[in-house]
Amino acid sequence: MARMIPAATAVQSVFEAEMVFDLVFRNAQLIDKPRPVDIAVKGGRIAAIGAHMRCDAVAEEHVEGHVAFPGFVDAHVHLDKACILERCTICAGTLEEAVRETAKAKSGFSEEDVFDRASSVVRQAIVHGTTRMRSFVEIDPRAGMRSFEAIKRVRERFSFAIDIQICAFAQEGLTQEPETEQMLDEALRTGADLIGGCPYTDPRPDEHIRRIFALAKKHNVDVDFHLDFSLDPAKTDLPAVIEATHAHNYGGRVTVGHVTNLSALDPVARSVIARNIAAAGIAVTVLPATDLFLMGRDRQSNIPRGVTPAHLFLADGVQAAIATNNILNPFTPFGDTSLARMANLYANIAQLSRDQDIDDVFAMVSARASALMRADYGLVVGAPADIVILDAHDHRTAIRSIAPTLAGWKGGKKTFVRALPEIFEV
Repeated sequence: MARMIPAATAVQSVFEAEMVFDLVFRNAQLIDKPRPVDIAVKGGRIAAIGAHMRCDAVAEEHVEGHVAFPGFVDAHVHLDKACILERCTICAGTLEEAVRETAKAKSGFSEEDVFDRASSVVRQAIVHGTTRMRSFVEIDPRAGMRSFEAIKRVRERFSFAIDIQICAFAQEGLTQEPETEQMLDEALRTGADLIGGCPYTDPRPDEHIRRIFALAKKHNVDVDFHLDFSLDPAKTDLPAVIEATHAHNYGGRVTVGHVTNLSALDPVARSVIARNIAAAGIAVTVLPATDLFLMGRDRQSNIPRGVTPAHLFLADGVQAAIATNNILNPFTPFGDTSLARMANLYANIAQLSRDQDIDDVFAMVSARASALMRADYGLVVGAPADIVILDAHDHRTAIRSIAPTLAGWKGGKKTFVRALPEIFEV
């Protein structure tokens, strides 16, 4: 097992005198390297990568062949409504019930309440190795701006360890509540990074999509829709989103989450739609835990999984990610922010075993998720020294075994350490 050593260690140098590194990771296994390498850090950025580097450094970390990567990326999570199970009643376990129960609960949210619950979730995410996330925040007359203000504070509080995008989100529709549109506009003026819509909860879904794009264009931000959350392929707002994306030249700036009805299509029909999504430059995020819990509630036998096969979309050119969505609320009454666990769950659902498929799954909670968020990602010279160490010697084993994290750094500064368990044999 790896032992993370924070103490400074001098080594023989082959560099000029001024090339003393702040930190060197020894014997780290990168995703794209056949053998372990050393990673040198200077000024918060990766300064050199190579095997058996001889150099001076203020400190060294002995990784002992474990996986080093830039961290997991959670492209779709709801920090504002996490951990509210005790305030809600779950009877039917349906999407409609979840929306209704959460709407009742959020009217009583205070800014401090949201801040405390969201902070606890973010702390979990950091220890599970997440270095970047996109959080939706519901903004409407019931939530007011309280949740938004709280998540802005969370974003700032934990910026030492994680980058958080805030998506101003219209969960309960838009056209029937003019106040919501005004509040979204205000949020985009005062710190939201992008805008999110939910056409299936709006009495006028096409107009909902039009208005969301209008706000996005006004503020020059990206768009992320909750879309087609059912098992009925005929009930879809996807064509309208594709059309609007083309019309606004917004390729590469639009994401759709859930799209569970695509899981009900045969492979040929699904591939046709996937190619249309790819041609528009729209990315797809699947949320396995929530989609499994809410879909197929009307079935008594042969219950469908309801999880769209994102790994198959990759072959048709679609950018795709796997994400957490909800934690301990009526949409998902369980969860721990572990993207290794979520990726493992997806691989089980999709019945994946081949190395290439596991590679794709790992990418959908790391590099592909980061690309969806249009953020830089990778352990290369010049990149920020954002590094997470996994308790596994290759990334495939990390997914197959839900390997825990060992430690993490952001900008070359250590952000967490997970203590290794000990077994006392008699």
